[in-house]
Amino acid sequence: MKPYQSLSQIRSDLNARKTCAVELTQLYLDRIQKYNDQLNCFISVHPEQAFAAARNADQCIRQGISKPLLGIPIAHKDLFCTKGLPTTCGSKMLQNFVSPYDSTVVSNIRNAGAITLGKTNMDEFAMGSSNETSYFGVVANPWDTSRSPGGSSGGSASAVAAGLVPLATGSDTGGSIRQPCGFCGTTGLKPTYGRVSRFGMIAFASSLDQGGPIANSAADCATLLQAMEGYDPRDSTSANVAATNCGDLNRKLKIGLPTHLFKDLDGEIAQNLDTAKAELTYCGHEFVEIELPHSDVASATYYVISGAEASANLSRYDGVRYGHRAESPVDLNDLYRRSRSEGFGAEVKRRILTGTFALSVGYFDAYYLKAQKVRRLIRQDFLDAFESVDLIFTPVTPTTAFELGSLTDNPVEMYQQDLYTIPASLAGLPALSLPCGFKDGLPVNFQLIGRHFDEATILSAAQQYQGRTSWHESHPTIFESSDS
Repeated sequence: MKPYQSLSQIRSDLNARKTCAVELTQLYLDRIQKYNDQLNCFISVHPEQAFAAARNADQCIRQGISKPLLGIPIAHKDLFCTKGLPTTCGSKMLQNFVSPYDSTVVSNIRNAGAITLGKTNMDEFAMGSSNETSYFGVVANPWDTSRSPGGSSGGSASAVAAGLVPLATGSDTGGSIRQPCGFCGTTGLKPTYGRVSRFGMIAFASSLDQGGPIANSAADCATLLQAMEGYDPRDSTSANVAATNCGDLNRKLKIGLPTHLFKDLDGEIAQNLDTAKAELTYCGHEFVEIELPHSDVASATYYVISGAEASANLSRYDGVRYGHRAESPVDLNDLYRRSRSEGFGAEVKRRILTGTFALSVGYFDAYYLKAQKVRRLIRQDFLDAFESVDLIFTPVTPTTAFELGSLTDNPVEMYQQDLYTIPASLAGLPALSLPCGFKDGLPVNFQLIGRHFDEATILSAAQQYQGRTSWHESHPTIFESSDS
């Protein structure tokens, strides 16, 4: 057994009895034990529960029971509530919280037959672009452990890239699936807002948060998305739409190219993207220049709106009902003040304060209300573009993975790492990050953005592209000696 096999190959081997779920689980748990000290991509690992699920999966396979993910190991980003297991959100505030219930995402994936190995590390409360804000330590990039894996789903992207698990869940608020996949050379999808239930997913910014799949290929992402998605009456924003149905593209697509987003792009990254465009052109698709005129103010808009929503969402962590509680408080105000001061890290505090300021009397109209108006304009830019194109092609990140610690003292520059991913988030659109090359030994990805609830076209085009290229089959060289 090899750690980087596709889902279709793993399922074929399981059905043919060339391997079994218990052996597969052991393979990945062994790799986690061997490499997690280097990468720190898991906050918790749960072998006992995993082997129990694996034995059950093997029994189902022997009985001829078929499920989409039966016997497939998976890891969950540690903001998806998982019954009986810790769910920390990467924060001291929740370091001892054991969820009494499953999130819909975890429940759906478990019902599809997958085996949960553990919970992956993340930026605290999903606030970060480098996976350096976690209370449980910094996550390393498996391509170069001195560099960031991206954030906030850096633990999931790092784990998949290192072959510690074939699939992982992530969440994306402003780029938190797509940017880590760009840094780690994996494939990751932010679905349309509302396609995947947010029930049981610890909130950062409720109008933006969306769970999604991370895998080695678009085909595997499609399979995981189909298990994750579905209408959920427990989430008021859940959309009752048809399931994602990917297939062979039987038509030629028009792909929008917002050329103004490429003007300041690093030359070598631009060359990789040009090669990806050439491959898509070879497949018969046509590139058309488009404009997204308000994209230059997307970052500022996002940080006002997301900060305001974070301020509201995180007000529940007060040391009273659950979460970190300060010892020996003098009075109620002291309990609130010290519990929140001790429980939250610096980046979370920064965003809460920024969001509270934007919502305060005298500034609400100038900041929050204006940001919402600009958000509407950004959404309309995309709707106008999609009148003439089927997909939009953009970069994912302005640079390859940066060195750990290099941007921690410069939050504005850190925020610019999401420059290309934020616009689609504000518009609620589906967007996929997938590999297209390397610069100085570090992965480069590009992004495909689609119409609302048209994940099928994005994933089908990506599968067509990955059928012609092998970038998604490249793996970190630091593991070659032990994987050969």
